[in-house]
Amino acid sequence: MEKTLSNKLSNEEYEALIARTFEGTLVKEKTIVSGKVVSIENDLVTIDIGSKSEGRIPVSEFHRPGQKPEMNVGDAFDVFIENVDNSNGETILSREKAIKQQSWNKLQDSFDNNKVVTGIPFNRVKGGMSVDLNGVVAFLPGSQIDTRQIIKDTKELLNKPLDLMILKMDKFRGNIVVSRKAISEVELKEQREELLSSIKEGSIIKGKVKNLTDYGAFIDLGGMDGLVHITDISWTKVNSPSEILKLGEDISVKVLKFDEELSRLSLGIKQLSENPWDNLDSNIETNNQIEAKVNSINDTGINLLINDKYDGNISLNEMTWLKKPPHPSKLVSLNDIINVKIIDIDNEKKKISCSLKQTKSNPWDKLNETVKVNEILDTEVVNIVDFGIFVKVHDEIDGMVHVSDLSWDETICQQTLEGLKKGDKVKVKILEINVEKERISLGIKQLESDPLQEFLDKHPLKSTVSGKIVEIDDKYVKISLDDNIMGTIKKSNLSKDKNEQRVDRFALEEQVDSIIISVDQKTRMLNLSIKEIEINDEKEALSKYGSSDSGASLGDILGSILKKKE
Repeated sequence: MEKTLSNKLSNEEYEALIARTFEGTLVKEKTIVSGKVVSIENDLVTIDIGSKSEGRIPVSEFHRPGQKPEMNVGDAFDVFIENVDNSNGETILSREKAIKQQSWNKLQDSFDNNKVVTGIPFNRVKGGMSVDLNGVVAFLPGSQIDTRQIIKDTKELLNKPLDLMILKMDKFRGNIVVSRKAISEVELKEQREELLSSIKEGSIIKGKVKNLTDYGAFIDLGGMDGLVHITDISWTKVNSPSEILKLGEDISVKVLKFDEELSRLSLGIKQLSENPWDNLDSNIETNNQIEAKVNSINDTGINLLINDKYDGNISLNEMTWLKKPPHPSKLVSLNDIINVKIIDIDNEKKKISCSLKQTKSNPWDKLNETVKVNEILDTEVVNIVDFGIFVKVHDEIDGMVHVSDLSWDETICQQTLEGLKKGDKVKVKILEINVEKERISLGIKQLESDPLQEFLDKHPLKSTVSGKIVEIDDKYVKISLDDNIMGTIKKSNLSKDKNEQRVDRFALEEQVDSIIISVDQKTRMLNLSIKEIEINDEKEALSKYGSSDSGASLGDILGSILKKKE
């Protein structure tokens, strides 16, 4: 039996037949299809997309940042087909690209129509935050996080849904920029209009501390800001607003002044409570002793907080009975509770002046019972000034040693002063006590006898002394005497004869005799005279050998005496 073909298939018809056979079962690359989870092993999910095709996708593509994956075998997911039966015979799928493709389409619609989108910040990056927009990563700049700038740490926003507006989209580069501030501004505008319609001076409203400065605090009232000046925070002195207020804190404030044209609000916090100065506490009276807290310390005194609602102060001269009081920080510390005496109440300035020293009796009143003039004390240096040193005498009483009383030798007084320092142990002698002027004069050199006085005791005025010339000047000759005592012979006292009153007659180291004619206590120098010796010699010769009435001259008399001696 012979077989024959009535029709012969062409190549094109054959390919069409094969295509019809698999029609509806073939998958296309670069498309999104629905697939079913076949298995989950080793962080890989196997997906069946039909047509006997399976692909594997990392588990990480099935959950959003900050969330755990939730899936089971049999669950269906949309996936993106990247490649069918590649060189390894595998189908390459992507869950992430499927999500992004679908999300981009929705986000484009939101961007075109100014719709609000929801995103979850999952990471802080330089300049802002990375945000997940249903699978698409967008950038939220720091400047677009909040209009009111209350949020200091963006960490609190992580992994929490945020309503955002899309500012910029670039699908080709895969860039999306979003803003939280854009929504806040719309909300703030509505809140501002509502606030302005109801606000008036005297209103009490709630707000949030937005910013703290040295001069006050800015309060966000929801739509607009107001300022609480530092003087309106508390009825008592406030060193810094941060002592009382915290950033982001919810507080109530009172509207003190409202400039509608400038939309400027002056607010107050202390005005929410009664002014304590309207009704002073019973213990706030002059001469009362009370307890107070040290609120601040400065170079001029101490600021106090009295009864937690009044400002007080202690001036420098009311710290201690010392004439030269130490820095206030040496006497008290911040937050100390101290006992003080009220010496003045100023209702106008709302200040209470207090005294620390007046809580004790004045040590000067009984000083004469404690120390006496000429008494010698072992003490220490408490202060050094250009003109001397101050040392502790008794309790809160200091005495002064003038620089000139440090040594009998004036040439080393300044050097001695420069060699002293605070805390040095010294021995002093009390020279004078003046209770009325609250002054005690002391001396160190007076612990030893005065070498000048000792010399004068041995060589009183009009005595003849011998010394060596140590300096020759045009107007005087300087003589060194015993025990380092110095004297000067003025030119006019060099000789009785004016022609001999010349300094060039003398030489350095030459020994000369002279008479003490006076003492200069200021310079501690002796005034000497050779001329006085000559006058005395003349008087002695006249009284012994003749008189001026005889007509004989001193030269004649002395000449005859010399001849007799020869």
